[in-house]
Order: sequence, then structure tokens, then C-alpha cells
Amino acid sequence: MIAPYVKPGNIVILESTSPVGTTEEVVAEILMQHGHDINNDVYVAHCPERVLPGRILTELVENDRIVGGINEQATAKTVEFYQTFVRGEVLSTDARTAELSKLTENSCRDVNIAFANELSLICDQENINVWELISLANRHPRINILQPGPGVGGHCIAVDPWFIVARAPEKAKLIRTAREVNDAKPQWVIDKVKASADKFKHPVIGCLGLAFKADVDDLRESPALNIVKQLQQENVGEILIAEPNLKTHKDFDLLPYQEVIEKADIILLLVDHKPFKTLKAQDLKEKILIDTRGVIL
Repeated sequence: MIAPYVKPGNIVILESTSPVGTTEEVVAEILMQHGHDINNDVYVAHCPERVLPGRILTELVENDRIVGGINEQATAKTVEFYQTFVRGEVLSTDARTAELSKLTENSCRDVNIAFANELSLICDQENINVWELISLANRHPRINILQPGPGVGGHCIAVDPWFIVARAPEKAKLIRTAREVNDAKPQWVIDKVKASADKFKHPVIGCLGLAFKADVDDLRESPALNIVKQLQQENVGEILIAEPNLKTHKDFDLLPYQEVIEKADIILLLVDHKPFKTLKAQDLKEKILIDTRGVIL
């Protein structure tokens, strides 16, 4: 769409997280097809976005940036551009390395979450509190295990590792396995709910949270959302839903979390939003609690 408007001397930067080769094989190729000289007149580069929703303007300026052009001239020109407003360090590389750097960041996080999620499955089998276990293990000075949850969501971590797997399916074995572990966790949660629901003639299941992570209203690739949808589709029981960061939802009737807790037989905590962290297990002792985030003590 922008190719007809590009002029000699322009910089064309891809910031979207993309499979390795996209900048060279897609962006630069399209520009060449429109008659642009990408070796002399137009500078094409990749600079992966590194911002946290809610802090975008701050992190655009403060964070280090990785810049990789399709040639040395493109890299130099693009670095010069980012240095006009970025206070963090602007690091030079080539386009393919820049693309893989962002995929690596998100895949590393995914692998670490998968380790925590796998531990939670093992601990459930052994009747061990996984959060206590991780807290104790993390007392080692060189250990930093992440926290388990009902799966992995969002538009980055749940998606980006597949770009690496698609390009190198025979080599990305650990990355693929981590994705499979995290993708399987929601079904494990659903099975736990079903086992609890079987204890009631007409179970009422209170689901706390729909977002993909705490204290946001973003539902993209949310395991919590998918869990709630599947529980409804399978008619496991009456489903009550609280999502304090949303006023409405097109598919669900949302209720205050206090009302959900009062009416439910089973409390399924899916997202560790701040309001839910005030809940106490002793106040829920007459109900079955399935806390996928380990926040209700």
C-alpha cells in the first residue's frame, strides 16, 4: 500500500514481529517490484517493537532498540533516525538477526512459562503446592522460575514461537514442545473444573477474569477466554463471569466479582487482577476453589 508513495531517500521500517526473512523477501521485494532501488535510493530495515501496552510512549523513548537493515547503508540510516528520539541504546545488526531477536525474546519467555506450567502438572499429581515449591527453588541465587497459569495468551508469546518452528521444524524441538505444553494447559484446567462439577447436581461455576494477563482489558489469544467459552459450549454448568477491566462483552453477561463468588459453587480464578488478590481462602471454604494463578491464600 505504501510502495507507490515511497520516494528516493525514504526509510521503510518494518516494526511488526515477523518470520525471519520477511524484511528482505517480502518488504524489499515489493518495493523492487514497484521500481524502487533498494540498494541506493530507499533504505529498508527491521526494528522490532519493544513496548508494553499502557507504557507505549514511555518505552518507545526509553527502551534499547535493535536495528537491522537489508544492507549496511540501510542499517546506518535507520540507526541515525532512531537516535533522534530513543534515549536507550540503538544496536546495529542485519535484518534477519533483528527479526529473529524479537522471536527469540518471546520464545524464551514461552519456554520458561512452559517449565512452570509443567511443574504445576507434576505438583498436582504429587499433591504439592507448586507456588510454594517455586518460591523455595527461587531462593537459589541463580534460579528464577516463572509462575504457572492457565496457559499463555496475548498477541506475542502465544504466536511468535510458531514463526521459528515454521522456518526450522526439525531443529526447533524445544520451542515446539514448550508451545504444545502451554497450549495444552487450558484443557487441563477444564478437566479440573469438570471433575469438581461432577460433585454437584446443578453446578454454578464462577469464572474470575477473561483477559490474557493481569490488570488489562486485552483478550487476544487469552487462555481464560477460551476456557470460559469451552465450559459454556460443553454445558458443564451455569457459568458466571467477572472481568473487572471490561464494562461489557458481546458474548457474555458480566457480573461484579463479589456477586459471582456469592452465587458460585466452584470458584475458577483465571487472571490475577488486583481486585481478586484481596480474596481469602478462608472466606471461600464452603466452595471449591481452583486458583490457576496462586493468588488466593
